[in-house]
Amino acid sequence: MADISAKLVKDLRDKTGAGMMDCKKALKETEGDIEKAIEWLRQKGIASAAKKEGRVAAEGIVGSYIHTGDRVGVLVEVNCETDFVARREEFKSLVRDVAMQIVACPNVEYVRVNDIPEEVVTKEKSIEMGRDDLANKPEAMREKIVDGRIQKRLKELALMDQPFIKDQNISVDELVKRAVAQLGENIQVRRFARFVLGEGIEKEETNFAEEVAAQAGLKKADPQPAEEPATPIEEPAAPVAATPEKKATKKSSKKK
Repeated sequence: MADISAKLVKDLRDKTGAGMMDCKKALKETEGDIEKAIEWLRQKGIASAAKKEGRVAAEGIVGSYIHTGDRVGVLVEVNCETDFVARREEFKSLVRDVAMQIVACPNVEYVRVNDIPEEVVTKEKSIEMGRDDLANKPEAMREKIVDGRIQKRLKELALMDQPFIKDQNISVDELVKRAVAQLGENIQVRRFARFVLGEGIEKEETNFAEEVAAQAGLKKADPQPAEEPATPIEEPAAPVAATPEKKATKKSSKKK
């Protein structure tokens, strides 16, 4: 049997988050092979989680994560069995990681595939059945292809099926199961809410040039009224010369 050093146990614990005794046992079972020990712990975590899924988990915490820039935020409720585990730093770290995962996956809308409403599944199937690339394929083949695409699409909508952002080799579901193995209680991600700044608000579209002018304190010039056509000025008529009056002359009669 390979010699299991304390450093090897610590390295395995840092990589998996599992307990010290579990790490030591995993290394013994795999003869000191750390990669096989990780797989052994993963299998153990899955088995442990399956045994605990039926137990009531009504304690826990509501965690939050606000992304850099304060434009996207998440609230998530994660449940465990006891308040003692809810106060442990390992549990709080798990909740923070789950909240961060939700922010990083804007397409995720549900916790699990089983949470997706039937009408959504029907709609997705209708979309896939109408794809042009399936038009000339036999009906049985079309059904098989569509089922495969639907399963992939539904997993894209479910949080627990996403690759964990800090370790792409495991899913969020496996992350939670590791926490179950480490903390010894049933742990469930119950629900979440995502908040995106300004989402759903109709924004008024503004003219960019006018917005820049407004910020610069420039007032938009008022339109000038159109000039009325000038009324022609009539020149005064030339004065008419007065006709001199003829003086009446008396005819002088000469007496003969």
